Amino acid sequence: MSAPKKPSSHAKGKGGELHQHADTTHATMTTQQGAPVADDQNSLRAGARGPGLLEDHVMREKIFHFDHERIPERVVHARGLGFHGYFENYNNQSELTAADLFQRPGEQTPVFVRFSTVAGNKGSADLPRDVRGFATKFYTRQGNWDLVGNNMPVFFIQDAIKFPDLVHAVKEAPDRGFPQAQSAHDNFWDFVGLMPESIHTVMWAMSDRAIPRSPRFMEGFGVHSFRFVNTKGESQFVKFHWKPKHGMQSVVWNEALKINGADPDFHRRDMWDAIQRGDYPEWELGVQVFDEAFAEQFEFDILDATKLIPEEQVPITPLGKMVLNRVVDNFFAETEQVAFCTQNIVRGIDHSNDPLLQGRNFSYLDTQTKRLGGPNFTHIPINAPKCPMHHFQQDGHMAMTNPSGRANYEPNSWEDNPGPRENPSEGFHSYAETEEGTKVRERSPSFADHYSQAWQFYISQTETEQGHIADAFVFELSKVEREDIRLRMVAHLRNVDDNLAKTVADGLGIDPLPEAPTPASKPRKDLPPSDALSILKNGPDSFCGRKLGVFVSEGTDAKTFDALKAAAEREGAVVAVIAPHISGVVDSGGRKIPANEKIDGGPSVLFDAVALLPGTQELERLAKHSPVRDFINDAFAHCKFIGFNEAAKELLDSAGIEQPLDEGFLLLSANDLDDSTTQFVMKCRNLRYWPREGAVNKL
Repeated sequence: MSAPKKPSSHAKGKGGELHQHADTTHATMTTQQGAPVADDQNSLRAGARGPGLLEDHVMREKIFHFDHERIPERVVHARGLGFHGYFENYNNQSELTAADLFQRPGEQTPVFVRFSTVAGNKGSADLPRDVRGFATKFYTRQGNWDLVGNNMPVFFIQDAIKFPDLVHAVKEAPDRGFPQAQSAHDNFWDFVGLMPESIHTVMWAMSDRAIPRSPRFMEGFGVHSFRFVNTKGESQFVKFHWKPKHGMQSVVWNEALKINGADPDFHRRDMWDAIQRGDYPEWELGVQVFDEAFAEQFEFDILDATKLIPEEQVPITPLGKMVLNRVVDNFFAETEQVAFCTQNIVRGIDHSNDPLLQGRNFSYLDTQTKRLGGPNFTHIPINAPKCPMHHFQQDGHMAMTNPSGRANYEPNSWEDNPGPRENPSEGFHSYAETEEGTKVRERSPSFADHYSQAWQFYISQTETEQGHIADAFVFELSKVEREDIRLRMVAHLRNVDDNLAKTVADGLGIDPLPEAPTPASKPRKDLPPSDALSILKNGPDSFCGRKLGVFVSEGTDAKTFDALKAAAEREGAVVAVIAPHISGVVDSGGRKIPANEKIDGGPSVLFDAVALLPGTQELERLAKHSPVRDFINDAFAHCKFIGFNEAAKELLDSAGIEQPLDEGFLLLSANDLDDSTTQFVMKCRNLRYWPREGAVNKL
């Protein structure tokens, strides 16, 4: 029995030719060979219901490419987001470095920046507790410079030989394939508990630095000590710092968990939206500059990547600013295919003997070659320098260009197109550092202090931040099944701060406290606090770039809404409207207010502060609506500033918010709208009303 005929997507003549007029409004589709495609809807068959034909080159090419369009994802830093921009140099820094991009005041160098998480795969969420990658590719006039750093200035290990072990420990267990994108499991804590050198970075990872509000609001660091070399061959050490223009900001842990559920793309959406509306993310690049004499007298080894140099000891010298002002045209072609390599440096910048950096220089090139299929990944546009390139490297997988002419070697004596030659006056010169020593596999004794800077970091935090660190340890270690691993970590914390260890032990139900392990080097307790290490001590001075969520309902007072919106926008904040329905509401003046979010799809965790401006028409129903209560309760629990009108008092009561209200609330008075809305926005500059946190945690 024949199958019923179905209408074809294209009418056919007797010979199968298309009776379709050419579409002059679009470019003609072609194969990868450039041949125009007549039919992209049907494969070639022997008869309408017959078998497919092997000669169908159009279908075969399309399926072949689809089968191969995935490349191996990065082993670490797999989930990333990238953006274009520029670096603008401030001053002539020729006395400091010969690097070309630092010579001419006001000159702009193109950059591409990729932010990333470390542990999760490409499909993981944006807000796990994790170190964040902060990698910048500078397309300078004298070649590409890759500053491949993190949002923390220190790292878990001192020698690159331990990097595979660290990554294996923090990634999913090989026998079960989970947990994904988190460190709250036995393997990670087993490893770091056996590696005391990790303790300093673990303190950073348990701090709010590991859950940033957005890449826009986090610092970046080059991590290692590098060298600047000037044209005279003189060198000084440098450490690189990125300082965000709008100050630092993180979320709280409970908020991070809910954001991952409400919007796992929270960071990439925030960055994309900011750039699209012209609120360009901006950082200042600065360096700590120090010489051999300082390196010799500094309390710790400047080649140890688990140590930092406090800014109070070596202030940061600003070099220029970076502005990200363009999103990618294609995520795969740019963000996924970009290849960062720490070995990519330019004249005037050199590496130090940091053993972790030395290993990274070997590893990155090998990694990118494997991931991108061969040695010619520099031919991919996102990786290609924007300055002229001349060399004799040829062939290999996916070669886009090859040397022209007969000469493909150097030296050669051909007069016609002999090819490029070296240029000693302009070329790269390594710093002429004298080295001597016996070949050994040995850790320098100067790397032995693993607890002092961990203590310094802890005492540099505010009381609120110290509480978050303790809570993070309790949460993470509560996910560890083996008691001996939990005990080992609490024992390490006794070498950091006994009060911290006791707080964590209490949270885990550990009694008595385990004995502290004998440290390889006695921890110092004479290091001063460093305010630069605290997020809350370096917050913004405005609400600019932040997001205010305004809940409205039918009959919302038009004057209050307009006054608040105007005050927030004067500050440079973004106003998002949340309503019972995505279609929006009609305000008291009969005007339609469009909604950005429906209340159960736009929870308060997505906003930096909230305002409750319901009308009086449906208060009884809204007061019983769980998403409304959740919106209020989460904003309250996460210490956000909350503006409200008279009608909202009924919603606050239904959510169980006790009277009297704390100073994180502000009534937007109908009698003095301009003043009260302005006051509310000024309160929001502080981002959180932290005094509330103690009361919330006691509930």
